[in-house]
Amino acid sequence: MISTRRLAFASSREINFLNLTGRLQAEVTASGLTQGRIFIQSLHTTLGLTLNENEPLLLADLEAMLERLSPRHGAYEHDDFARRVGILADEPRNGQAHCQQLLLLPSCTVLVENGRLVLGRWQSVFAVELDGPRQREVAVQLEGEFDASRGRESDQDLVELELGRQLLVDMELVRQPMQRLVEAGGKRVRPRLVMLSARLGPDHDPLRAAQLAAAVELIHDATLVHDDYVDQAATRRGRASVASAEGPERAIAVGDYYFAKATRLIAELGNQTVTQTISQTMEEICLAQIDDVRLRGVYPGDYAMYLRVVRGKTAALFAAACRAGAQLANAPADVCQRLERFGEVLGIAFQMSDDLIDYSSTSGKPAGQDIRERAVSLPLIYATEHSRLGTRVKELLDGTLGEPEVAEIQRLVGQTGALERVSEEARGLVSAAVRELEQVDLNGVRPALISLAEATVDRQA
Repeated sequence: MISTRRLAFASSREINFLNLTGRLQAEVTASGLTQGRIFIQSLHTTLGLTLNENEPLLLADLEAMLERLSPRHGAYEHDDFARRVGILADEPRNGQAHCQQLLLLPSCTVLVENGRLVLGRWQSVFAVELDGPRQREVAVQLEGEFDASRGRESDQDLVELELGRQLLVDMELVRQPMQRLVEAGGKRVRPRLVMLSARLGPDHDPLRAAQLAAAVELIHDATLVHDDYVDQAATRRGRASVASAEGPERAIAVGDYYFAKATRLIAELGNQTVTQTISQTMEEICLAQIDDVRLRGVYPGDYAMYLRVVRGKTAALFAAACRAGAQLANAPADVCQRLERFGEVLGIAFQMSDDLIDYSSTSGKPAGQDIRERAVSLPLIYATEHSRLGTRVKELLDGTLGEPEVAEIQRLVGQTGALERVSEEARGLVSAAVRELEQVDLNGVRPALISLAEATVDRQA
């Protein structure tokens, strides 16, 4: 079996020795590779590789040697732009870097035994930047015997590792706000759906699945950044929202950036069907957000309006996570279709359950937040339909929503039985979602999918 991926990183100096050993070991551990080899190849003509000792004074000696043998201020034919053709507008004069690269390796292979890199006591694997600072990538292939059970146990760790890695290489201005949101936690339901679905095809690759899962989570988090700006929400996951902490302009830019980055990560997987699935879903999400804002003029709306918004804003990404994960592994078409339907129905149930949390005093979230933000909410819709109390709920919703009004609406919603009605409906949808899985072979993943589905309506936050 061969598993492939890219490692991205940033250099900080013109000549910069970057120790990749820890990241390479993390790739080996996360993939479950027990016996074999890891192959690393530079994707740049001014970035070399080497195995050497990680000792600061030695690295300074090596840097000085490279400069001495090919000084940056020397005369290089490559830097004579008057004679060269096809020069880009941002082409640097870097003849010395190309010459220095000849002294290093364009690629290297490290053996793996018992899940560990085979390195001598003093050896480390370095990428050597020769024309920095720059954003860089190396290609990585892992080949050999993989322990599938180890890979399954580390799905969550693998996704978190990938999220951290992707944030690490971003500019601080966009990284910090998103990092604050990502590190605050979240349920990671969508990435978990990707990782589980990706086990259902013959081409299951946990590293590629983790890249897709991280991209899906970044899409979700980008929508939260935009939602908080639209809703003027002060907090998200117990921390200041990007809009409240950095301002609306930054929130829009951060959300847009991570939409774009997630799209690139998915495109890099090289699977056209996956790219199409996710891109169509992003269109649905954006259209649903527009619909959501438009419908606030008829707040709280009706059941049909609610389903239209929820299918686009929530269920679409659940469905795409399931379908795209299976597509990435080249699962059979019927499996992809069933998983997509499972994800869609589960996403609706998830949102209904999320609506109920707004009325919980133990969720850790500000109670009544949906009411304050005039978010489309099924308990409110059902409460307005109540024969005796519905009129009063509508009157309150049509007026100014101060804290006394919010508290009264919460009390009235509880009295109408709307919360019990929504809870029962959500559980019914989970059962319907599980039934979608009955007619297809799920390669032992069925219990995990069912457990995840049931947890969506049993959660308290």
